[in-house]
Amino acid sequence: MFLDRNSGESLDLQFAQIDDFLLAGDLLVLNQSKVIPARLFGHKSTGAAVEIFLLKELNGDIWQCLLRPAARLKVGHTVIFDKGLRAEIVSKDGQVNTVKFFAPSGQKVKNLLESVGKMPLPPYIKRQADDLDKDRYQTVYAKENGSVASPTAGLHFTQEKLESLKKKGVQIAYVTLHVGLGTFLPVSASNILDHKMHCEFCKIDASTADLINETKKAGGRVIAVGSTSVRTLESFADSSGKVGCGVKETEIFLYPGKNFAIVDGMLTNFHLPESTLIMMVAGFAGYENTMRAYQKAVANGYRFFSYGDAMLIL
Repeated sequence: MFLDRNSGESLDLQFAQIDDFLLAGDLLVLNQSKVIPARLFGHKSTGAAVEIFLLKELNGDIWQCLLRPAARLKVGHTVIFDKGLRAEIVSKDGQVNTVKFFAPSGQKVKNLLESVGKMPLPPYIKRQADDLDKDRYQTVYAKENGSVASPTAGLHFTQEKLESLKKKGVQIAYVTLHVGLGTFLPVSASNILDHKMHCEFCKIDASTADLINETKKAGGRVIAVGSTSVRTLESFADSSGKVGCGVKETEIFLYPGKNFAIVDGMLTNFHLPESTLIMMVAGFAGYENTMRAYQKAVANGYRFFSYGDAMLIL
């Protein structure tokens, strides 16, 4: 779908038609984060089945994780996985827990996590992840390990499509935001101002920041692919409307009433109600425009969620 954020007009189109809406001089910004095999299935010494879901590497072998069943895993408990990998629950703090992993002598924890772990497919995909998902649940330009969910707006792109856009004069730039709880945790607070975003690692290189600022100065549009690219760009925006560079942990929360200093366009999938993602879209495109577009998407059988359809907002 194409949505004009000024008029609110929406048009049905095939993804191949995106070439008709992007212009020479535009800059397409992609999140190059790569999904890690974050789901680990093991057991306690009693034989009880356990799942540990990796969220964020803290220091070498120590990770922030989700636990299942959380109530039956206490601080000090050991979890045993295949290939000699073990884990100890170090601390528990609400949803997020700290876990230390141990590898057999002569082996590296990082290598075993990649070998033992399964791809973290969304819960509405009712099957176990297999080896094919290590490619299918990645964007074609994924490069930097760290996400526990795919930046799914980018799944629509093939290398051929990116090359065709380059030939048209559309520039391509890459940023990094490692998707964690901050992106996909639903809003449960009755007042959105009370919602606390979890921090997520993001990065913009100096050359990328220069390209973004040059594009804005020349009158080109900066079009972010996915909510994670939007959050990264706006996290590095300064008061003059330029984007900076560096590395940070962002907890930016964008919703109606918030200013978008850098992003001129957005390609995003269709999101769940009460999510920070749809709130961001409504903040960018306008609440009424967004709701009308979503009503049209439902009426026309658009697919929502990770492997669903997308909307280009300009």
